[in-house]
Amino acid sequence: MSPLDIAYQRLLNQCLVADPFEKPREVVDWLVAVQSQDYAGAKWALGLRLQDAHDADIERAFNAGDILRTHVMRPTWHFVAPADIRWLLALTAPRVHAANATMYGRLELDNATVKRSHKTLTKVLQGGQQLTREELSAALEKAGIAAKGQRLAYIVMHAELDGLICSGPRRGKQFTYALLDERIPSVKALNPAEALANFAQRYFTSHGPASVQDFAKWSGLTVADAGRGLEAIKDQLQHEVLNGYDYWFAPNQALAPAASPTAYLLSIFDEYLIGYKDRSMIAQPEVAAKLFTMGNVLTTVVVIDGRIVGSWRRVLGKDVVTITIDYFARVTKAQQRAVAVAAQKYGEFLEKPVTLV
Repeated sequence: MSPLDIAYQRLLNQCLVADPFEKPREVVDWLVAVQSQDYAGAKWALGLRLQDAHDADIERAFNAGDILRTHVMRPTWHFVAPADIRWLLALTAPRVHAANATMYGRLELDNATVKRSHKTLTKVLQGGQQLTREELSAALEKAGIAAKGQRLAYIVMHAELDGLICSGPRRGKQFTYALLDERIPSVKALNPAEALANFAQRYFTSHGPASVQDFAKWSGLTVADAGRGLEAIKDQLQHEVLNGYDYWFAPNQALAPAASPTAYLLSIFDEYLIGYKDRSMIAQPEVAAKLFTMGNVLTTVVVIDGRIVGSWRRVLGKDVVTITIDYFARVTKAQQRAVAVAAQKYGEFLEKPVTLV
């Protein structure tokens, strides 16, 4: 198995080659979690894997609670399925709390303060209330708890990680929060061993071929815990060795057909990129160097035949979306046509015509 084979296999297993799903929840369930601090980009990540999806369809699913958005796995937001949120939090929240410990101390969020803030959040949200971050801040301040800026952000994150609150429906363009136990009925709990095995099995099925280091980086688990999860289910997987690393994937998943060229316009946080520690499979060395120099400026990428070839940006007008492409290397006319097809798909998702620059 070559690096290009791995890239194609990931496109297939992440369901970018085809659009097999009909509902946003099905995509999130397949991928286990979808990084979503870039909310618009996360909706597009789901849309790429859905049949005839529009942005408004995913917005409706989010507002209905079919998919949730919360801090889990790493110190950032993810879309998760309602059935998975509790066991994912139980498995990964302790690691995120540990990563946040320095900031908790700096912001004077000791156990007593956290307990008081949780009590206040429970009081103002109970009975099906769904409040914005600004409204939560006002309620906390009224209770004598300073809750502005970073301190508010970490109070809310702490409550999410503790399974107290999760996303409610959006109010206009503002996010709201609701009590998790009111938003989502309880489901049968998984014990830690069951949760870890389930986590590993679904990651390597949907993201494979991947290494245990990839799984640890993506999940937020230690390499040791990631290894224990893999050990529990590796008899259900196949693996190949490349450059001294074992790459694991579900059996009976044929390599993606080499239909070429095929292009994708992705957020930098799409699971095709963020799902792995080692991204050398999807970027040639000269492109990888370019990506490194761009740093946080890079928010989107153009992928052709599994490899990053450039970046893109959008400008939303009232009646049109303008997409500008910046190629990192020379591309063929056929590849440019494939990018035009990908841009048209994005326009269809937003239900706007596209002007491609």
